[in-house]
Amino acid sequence: MVPVEKVLYTGKTMTTGGRNGESRSDDGKLDITLTPPGFPGSGTNPEQLFAAGWSACFIGAIGKAGQVLNIRVPADTAVNAEVDLGTNDNGYQLQARLKVSLPGLDEQTAKALLEMAHQTCPYSKATRGNIDVTIRLA
Repeated sequence: MVPVEKVLYTGKTMTTGGRNGESRSDDGKLDITLTPPGFPGSGTNPEQLFAAGWSACFIGAIGKAGQVLNIRVPADTAVNAEVDLGTNDNGYQLQARLKVSLPGLDEQTAKALLEMAHQTCPYSKATRGNIDVTIRLA
């Protein structure tokens, strides 16, 4: 593992009650109720938050890849992220699928962007080798 040399941003939250609780950021921009998946309630859950964070970050990584490869990334680029919570012999486990829409780009160009984005996205790096991940074009 290569340590961070320069911190660009630190997200700070405080969560109480776990999956049946609340989470707030130190700046007040995030203030959410948490509800376990499949249970009644109006809250979100960690899997949805992870999917939202990863998909947003991945779009940013696609943009950076576009700059490097000199490819204009479509303004309506979208990532549908699915994060599963499941179990296996080792207990609880996550797996994820990212389905990426890059309208107007040919398949070869789009795949080049996805490959570079997956190599540079911090969420992709954090999960690489730790969970099953599938990334494909929509």
